[in-house]
Amino acid sequence: FYYILSLCASDSLESHVLFVRLVLSLLHSDRDPIPDVPAVYFVMPTEENIDRICQDLRNQLYEAYYLNFISAISRSKLEDIASAALAATAVTQVNKVYDQYLNFITLEDDMFILCHQNKELISYHAINRTDIQDTDMEAIMDTIVDSLFCFFVTLGAVPIIRCPRGNAAEVVAVKLDKKLRENLRDARNSLFTADNTAGQFSFQRPLFVLVDRNLDMATPLHHTWTYQALVHDVLDFHLNRVALEEGPGPDPSPSGARPKRKNRKTYDLTAADRFWQKHKGSPFPEVAEAVQEELDTYRAQEDEVKRLKCIMGLEGEDDGAISMLSDNTAKLTSAMSSLPELLEKKRLIDLHTNVATAVLDHIKSRKLDVYFEYEEKLMSKSTLDKSLLDIISDPDAGTPEDKMRLFLIFFITALQPPTESDLEQYSKALTDAGCDLSPLNYVKQWKAFTKMATPANYGNSGVKPLGLFSRVMNSGSQFVMEGVKNLVLKQHNLPVTRILDNLMEMKSHPVTVKPLLSVCSSIPRNKNPFQEAIVFVVGGGNYVEYQNLVDYSKSKQGKKVVYGCSELFNASQFIKQVPTLAKIYTMGKKFRKM
Repeated sequence: FYYILSLCASDSLESHVLFVRLVLSLLHSDRDPIPDVPAVYFVMPTEENIDRICQDLRNQLYEAYYLNFISAISRSKLEDIASAALAATAVTQVNKVYDQYLNFITLEDDMFILCHQNKELISYHAINRTDIQDTDMEAIMDTIVDSLFCFFVTLGAVPIIRCPRGNAAEVVAVKLDKKLRENLRDARNSLFTADNTAGQFSFQRPLFVLVDRNLDMATPLHHTWTYQALVHDVLDFHLNRVALEEGPGPDPSPSGARPKRKNRKTYDLTAADRFWQKHKGSPFPEVAEAVQEELDTYRAQEDEVKRLKCIMGLEGEDDGAISMLSDNTAKLTSAMSSLPELLEKKRLIDLHTNVATAVLDHIKSRKLDVYFEYEEKLMSKSTLDKSLLDIISDPDAGTPEDKMRLFLIFFITALQPPTESDLEQYSKALTDAGCDLSPLNYVKQWKAFTKMATPANYGNSGVKPLGLFSRVMNSGSQFVMEGVKNLVLKQHNLPVTRILDNLMEMKSHPVTVKPLLSVCSSIPRNKNPFQEAIVFVVGGGNYVEYQNLVDYSKSKQGKKVVYGCSELFNASQFIKQVPTLAKIYTMGKKFRKM
């Protein structure tokens, strides 16, 4: 929206007219002609959108047209617009046509995704489905490459690409390499040689690490313990906005009446939220304690304002009373001047109290702290306090989906796969718990295809349980966390982070090397550790991986890491994408042919 306003305010537009009659409309909505007003279009260059623009030209809807395409428009579609403008005698009305290269979504300063509305077109299921044709795979890879090209044009830097071999990430790397080279060949029209970009002659080009989701299947299924990842895992959280359903209220519906609808509230969790920025990567017990501290501080400030107001009503004319009145008047004036800040603090406290309470309800009802602790021990090869079969068979421990996620992590990370008899016993327990076994069938075939001699190394992870909570266990707390374990995270690197660390520090690692050095032979090979890197996961990513990379970059002074993925999903969304009767052994052949 701010980008559109900046377009309207630009000197090249009749901004004084636009601001008088600024109307925001969807492209395919019914719109009345406004012949004396210019129009700014901000659309994807799809066939359907181009047809509607041509129709608008023929109908003479506006005085002038400023066409802004999110990604680059092809020559054939541009010719279609030109033909429509010529037929409608509106050539002079098309004032500007821009390729904006904005086909990605930035969720954080160091995180981006490619698609949201039509993410199923480039989803994990779309890439790994059994009936996919070579032409469909080409289209998916081209869509991802076009979006990544937009990202690097906006960044203004030509990356040094690294990727593993034999999967979708390699196909994307090869295609992106080719697209960047083609653009750099024409120095006059290159998008990377402008004065305000780093350009092809930069000696500090960023490292771009492309990995495939199949490289690490356990992390997307992992129950988490940090605030942002928990919100995404258990609540309705999309594009930095969380939606909560509230109860219908204390008054019950009359007998025979239709039950009242639940209220639905939405909250924005953005960089403007100071508490969110500080605690989104913190373990949930720390967040609960921080919310309680903020609430206590606010109540103390509120009580001080009330006390001062009460003192202002004192009667008495002696010098002491007058002096006290004068001092308290100054204090009250100071307190009232900070009232807007106090109200904003109260709004944020209410927001995070509601969100954290909703998360806590899920933790308690599903025993998510137990699942998180056991999964951490499985991934770090630690000894379990309770057998896996006991947890799966416990009717009070989590949902069927929680049980399936736990077992899949066990199956993926096990040094030795369970025997047929053990697997049959686990399968029976999962079936009795109401689990759908199709994800297990897929993971079995995936693991057989990858021929993993040893499972992916998740580092020395695990958790450390602490004693009782200090502030969030008392009776006056908003968060009664009895029965919830206070688990402290240990710093460890997930597989994607370990790959990044090997590459940034110039360690040996079996990955394909695709540097764009032949574009300019005078650029020497980089022999020093990289300071900036972008990690991108083809097939989808998650907040667990993102937070792990954030923690890694904080531990490495001076290093900056950006995380990107084709789509952002939680474990529930990921497990539903798993193909049911996948023959993934054919996928390697497809990628090798491309």
